[in-house]
Amino acid sequence: MLKSVRWSSFASKDLSNLLDYLEAKWNKKVCLNFIEKLDHSIHQIQINPAQFPYFNASLQIRKCVITKHNSLFYRVTSTRIEILRLYDTRQNPNDFSF
Repeated sequence: MLKSVRWSSFASKDLSNLLDYLEAKWNKKVCLNFIEKLDHSIHQIQINPAQFPYFNASLQIRKCVITKHNSLFYRVTSTRIEILRLYDTRQNPNDFSF
């Protein structure tokens, strides 16, 4: 049975900002393509949550690269998968935290 997925408020805001950026700088097709890749990655995480490496082992945070510019950070609990952040590598890394 696949674990449920819960998005943090930070991750939801990250996704909204990213989609706004993609639509403004590119177009709707790029947004839809990204959403398709994101959905596929999340499904892969649900199938095998441990398949992606730890970003921070002490906090149990894993990193899934979605595209060369975007990574998903998540944690697995006994009941669900918690999506913590969606990071766009074009951002200032000093502004990134959990």
